[in-house]
Amino acid sequence: MRTRLSGPGIPTLRQLGHILTDRGSKYAVSGSAVTSRADIDAALKHLKRDRTYARATHNSWGAMLQDGGAIKGDDGEAGAGMVILRMLEREGLTDHLVVVTRWYGGKHLGGDRFRHVQTCVRTYLDQI
Repeated sequence: MRTRLSGPGIPTLRQLGHILTDRGSKYAVSGSAVTSRADIDAALKHLKRDRTYARATHNSWGAMLQDGGAIKGDDGEAGAGMVILRMLEREGLTDHLVVVTRWYGGKHLGGDRFRHVQTCVRTYLDQI
């Protein structure tokens, strides 16, 4: 696990790094405490400053904000943001961003990709 310290206005980002590999696709998970859409945007920007994450095929994310409700982004991985949101909802975790990163390995994973997103989010939730 790597925690990236941030400057003023940039949330601290926890990167658990590589979680699993399936048929060439690699998955990682990161997250941060957030309170607004601006915090989410800052955390995502901070994550993508790392060239490894910037080159990822998908950085899907979800956050349950106390004041703003549920916000998600699939980044081309249709349905992944909703999987993250559902898990955050079940956990009762608000004001927290979870990002699941996938590097596409050349083979379609079908429904397995949702199980992999769940595995990554569960790993992250178990660490906080």
